Amino acid sequence: MLSVRLLGLSLLIAVGFAALGACSDDGGAVGDAPDADPSGEGGLPDGYVPPKRAEFGLDARPSNTTCLAPARPPSTAPVKFEQVFANVNLQAPMMIAQIPGDKTRWFVAQRGFSNDGNATIVSFPVANPGNTPTTVGTIGPLGAMESEGGLLGMAFHPKFAQNGRLYVTWVRNGGSTSFRSEVGYLTSADKSGTSFTGYTPILGPFEQPYPNHNGGGIAFGKDGLLYLSFGDGGAGDDAAHNGQKKDGFFSKVLRIDVDNPSGGLAYGIPAGNPFKGGGGEPATFAMGFRNPFRFSIDRDTNEVWVGDVGQNQYEEIDAKVKVGANYGWPCREGLHDSPNSTDPAKCPLGPTTPGLTDPVAEHMHLTPNSRSITGGVVYRGAAVPGFVGTYVYGDYVRQQLWTIAFDAGTGAAVSTQLTDAPAANWVDFAEDNDGELYAVALNQGAIYKLVPAAPAGPNTFPDRLSKTGCVDPKDPKKAAAGVIPYGVNAPLWSDGAQKERFLALPDGAKISVQDADGDFDFPNGTVLMKTFTVAGKRTETRLFMRHDDGGWNGYTYEWLDDGSDAVLLPAGKTKTVGTQTWTFPSRSDCVGCHSEAAGRSLGLEVGQLNGDYVYPSTNTIANQLKTLDHIGMFDKPLGKPVEQLLAYPDPYGTTAPAAALETRARAYLHSNCSNCHRPKGGGRGNMDLRFGTAFVDTKSCNVDPEAGDLGVTGAKLVAPGAPDQSILALRPHSPAANRMPPLASSVVDEPGVKVLDDWIRSIAACP
Repeated sequence: MLSVRLLGLSLLIAVGFAALGACSDDGGAVGDAPDADPSGEGGLPDGYVPPKRAEFGLDARPSNTTCLAPARPPSTAPVKFEQVFANVNLQAPMMIAQIPGDKTRWFVAQRGFSNDGNATIVSFPVANPGNTPTTVGTIGPLGAMESEGGLLGMAFHPKFAQNGRLYVTWVRNGGSTSFRSEVGYLTSADKSGTSFTGYTPILGPFEQPYPNHNGGGIAFGKDGLLYLSFGDGGAGDDAAHNGQKKDGFFSKVLRIDVDNPSGGLAYGIPAGNPFKGGGGEPATFAMGFRNPFRFSIDRDTNEVWVGDVGQNQYEEIDAKVKVGANYGWPCREGLHDSPNSTDPAKCPLGPTTPGLTDPVAEHMHLTPNSRSITGGVVYRGAAVPGFVGTYVYGDYVRQQLWTIAFDAGTGAAVSTQLTDAPAANWVDFAEDNDGELYAVALNQGAIYKLVPAAPAGPNTFPDRLSKTGCVDPKDPKKAAAGVIPYGVNAPLWSDGAQKERFLALPDGAKISVQDADGDFDFPNGTVLMKTFTVAGKRTETRLFMRHDDGGWNGYTYEWLDDGSDAVLLPAGKTKTVGTQTWTFPSRSDCVGCHSEAAGRSLGLEVGQLNGDYVYPSTNTIANQLKTLDHIGMFDKPLGKPVEQLLAYPDPYGTTAPAAALETRARAYLHSNCSNCHRPKGGGRGNMDLRFGTAFVDTKSCNVDPEAGDLGVTGAKLVAPGAPDQSILALRPHSPAANRMPPLASSVVDEPGVKVLDDWIRSIAACP
């Protein structure tokens, strides 16, 4: 029997509805119970009448003329990022560049993350680029790749007009550990870039023990030298042993002279490299990084800036990196001693290792929720004169953009988030030949350009919930007449909060149901509303809106203590509610979790809404999909009876009959994890935790973790029969920085993680 969500009526269970198998508005989800009594006073309302079973919960679609997505709030930042070359079809772009002296074309390194054998370099003109870029070169064969494999970066030689060389850094399958990093160059015979052939290796290949933390940075400096970066070898704590090793290429930025080879190598060692005379890898420029995924060289000063991906708690930006500097990994993470600092195998000299260099900025994982830093570029263009000298960078997982400027008086670095920037998996920041700045979104296959922001106009965005048109302006606790309530079968854990959910579409607009996965695609103007009640107190209401430009954005309103209204927050914040800490997400946090790959609207899909619901306006119980279909909300009929459509089970098994343990665990993972852990979802690694993905295809069973093993010997993503060795179970158990989901949650869902533990314990072997 499908579960029943009882909005505002959780106490019905005690008065006769146990036979319907209902325990809450979310299919019996413990800790996600309905807002039975928003006042917190308890008890059934006067004149209570039990709802009746009906074929449809609503007789007609309510008219909605008030709850519509307004214009976005005007930005106060001096710059913005706007998409360019939107018509160009790019496949997994990793880096873009222009030939020195030729600003008429862009070249794109495409990762080649497939089994077809090669990565590609494509080109398109700046003016009238068309839809299909021209393939000008290939790199390979790659073999069967995963994670951070494939073509990672490219850089044109400063004297390209004389030698026609394009340098590349890439990872391929092969060798004793299955992965190898290599650096080489392709040659354009006519020095035009029309085509590249004749690949010549210059560094490597060298073994990569795991497919992650490959660095992949490459750039030429004003000195004509080639700079490269490589990570610590991956696999979490195991790779930390490489951080303070002076030999080898791991955990370093290298500097080599490709024009003057010597010593039997395909390159020379520049004067000034700290180990040129011995004592370590001669190509070393600086060391002590964890995964310097992207770095850049200031075109005016030749100073190196590095974005270094953290592990447990801190990401960091290393500014103006000096030759011979040691940035401390694994002894230090950000500005702090790391847990590895007392391990002599990883940090031989201990916490007091002399000569370590601190970053210029750090990001703590919980606040502001940075998870995988992508190093950026110092702006030196002419379009925004007041912005010159500002460093722009991003976060791949949190999908945010940031800037660093230096206080004119104190010289202190000031890090600022571009709160109204687009959300994307930022993988590269680049400059054109004029110094204008671009950002590359890997999973979108998109390129954005930094441009001046127009002067901020009048702000008409509603600053109070009562002004949004989505609630009764006289009593904001009540939804407006034109919005439709709904519930979900398998809820996202929200630290025990009770939740009320609503959707609102413009009159006449329709929902499209995606055939492949049942996701709902909403029209422009849509508003999705969710109110959270924590410890019996109405705390937050979130509005997730699809604006007229087709983009989604989230806005959070904090309820006043007297419950009379809720106030729009300009940024994220935390506060104590009852005995727990409640996190209000920022606007970029909202679109970071509501990933594009997951269709943005996470809970609104066939499998979630295929269940019964109590409609307060009619006091009836009916199937939600049938009801929405009946009132004309879909652009075409469902086509099948709801009994033949997918319905996710209640993860907690509180509905009757309880679904099998595996399907309940998979429903829990779908709701709490699959928004990121799916193809192009932005989560680290290759896991696909969607409910419809067969367990054998989730790429989790007996797979080594790529984002840290939490210090657990023999840890796997899923270790059959052993939840205490399974990262998939351990992370939801953690209340600290290693927690998953990483955003807006600090309370462990004990019943939920027990479902995961029991399921993993029941797995005898990988399929």
